[in-house]
Amino acid sequence: MSANTTVIEVTGERPEENYDVLVGTNLLGELTGMLGTGVSRVLVIHPRALRSTGDVVRADLEANGFTAVAAEIPDAEEGKRVEVAAFCWQVMGQNDFTRSDAIVAVGGGAVTDLAGFVAATWLRGVKVVHIPTTLLGMVDAAVGGKTGINTAEGKNLVGAFHPPAGVIADLYTLKTLPKNELVAGMAEAVKCGFIADPVILDLIEQDPEAATDPDSPVLREIVERTIQVKADIVSNDLKESGARHFLNYGHTLAHAIELAERYQWRHGAAVSVGLVYAAELARSMGKIDDALADRHRSILELLGLPTQYRGDRWQTLLEGIRRDKKNRGDQLRFIILEGLAKPAVLTVPDTGILFAAYQEIAAEEA
Repeated sequence: MSANTTVIEVTGERPEENYDVLVGTNLLGELTGMLGTGVSRVLVIHPRALRSTGDVVRADLEANGFTAVAAEIPDAEEGKRVEVAAFCWQVMGQNDFTRSDAIVAVGGGAVTDLAGFVAATWLRGVKVVHIPTTLLGMVDAAVGGKTGINTAEGKNLVGAFHPPAGVIADLYTLKTLPKNELVAGMAEAVKCGFIADPVILDLIEQDPEAATDPDSPVLREIVERTIQVKADIVSNDLKESGARHFLNYGHTLAHAIELAERYQWRHGAAVSVGLVYAAELARSMGKIDDALADRHRSILELLGLPTQYRGDRWQTLLEGIRRDKKNRGDQLRFIILEGLAKPAVLTVPDTGILFAAYQEIAAEEA
C-alpha cells in the first residue's frame, strides 16, 4: 500500500463487520486483498457508462486468478430497480455463485446501493467490495453498509444493512467526472460539516474553487473528513437506531423531491435544497439563529448548488415526506440542528409548520 494512501477504519458490533476505506490514487492493486481468501467467482457490477472501467477491473481480477463475470446495469437511479437486482441474481445463478464468492461494485452511489442489496440477498449474504467512482459515492453511499432499491412509492424503501468487505476511493476517478456531478456530491460533504465537522465548511468557504478541484489537496481533505464523520457514526450505530439518523440531515425533503421529479434530479442537488429547508424549519422553531440558517444557503450557493424548489409542488412533496423511513406511525420526524454540529430529531406536531418553512425556499416560478 502506498504511503500516500489514507486508511479510515469502520468498525461494527462483530469482527466481520469491520472494514477499511482506502483513499488515494492508483488503488486497484488493493482489491485482491480486500476480497480475501476463499473467493473464487466475482461479479463486477457496473453501469453502461463505465463499461471500460468495469473491463479493467475484471481483467485485473482474472489476472489474479479469479473468475470474473460482468453485470452491466442502467446508469444512475434507473439501475436501482428490483428488475435490475433480479438480472444480477440471474447472472449469479447461471454462473454458480456460492456463499464464499463475491461482488465488486464499480460506479456511483446508485451502483453501490444496488450491488450491496444484491450481495445482501444472494444466498442471504455474500461479500461485496465497493469502488465508488463519484464524489457522492465516495463520501456517502459506499460507506456505512446501507443498501437499497427504489420503488414507485419512494426511494430506498426496500433494502438491507450489509457492510462491505472494503471500499476503495480512488481520487483519480474524480478527474473524469463532469463538474456538475462533482459539485452535486459536495452536498453530502456540506451536510457532514453542519452535523459534525465544521472544518469542512471552513475549507469550502475559504476556497470553493479548490474544494471542487480533483487535483487539489483541499478536496482530498474534504473527502477524508466527510468519510471519517460517516465512519465514526456508523461504527456506533450500524442499523440506524440512534445517532445514524443524523446522517439523514436534509434528506427528508430531498427524497420527496427526487420522487416528485421521478429521480431525474441529482441526489446532491435535492439534498442541497433539503439542507436549506431543514435550516429554515429549525429557524422557525427557534432552534438556531439567523446566522447559522443563512450559512446553509450561502455555502451551497457558493458551490453553485440549488437552494429553492417549485412553490406549486408542496402537496406532492408532503406525500413523499409522509413515506420517509424516519417516521413512526403518523408522526413526521425531521433531522434539524440545535446549533452548529448539534443535530437532533424533531417530531413535527403540525404540517402547517412544515408548510410555513417551505415558503422560505419556494421559487416563485414553476
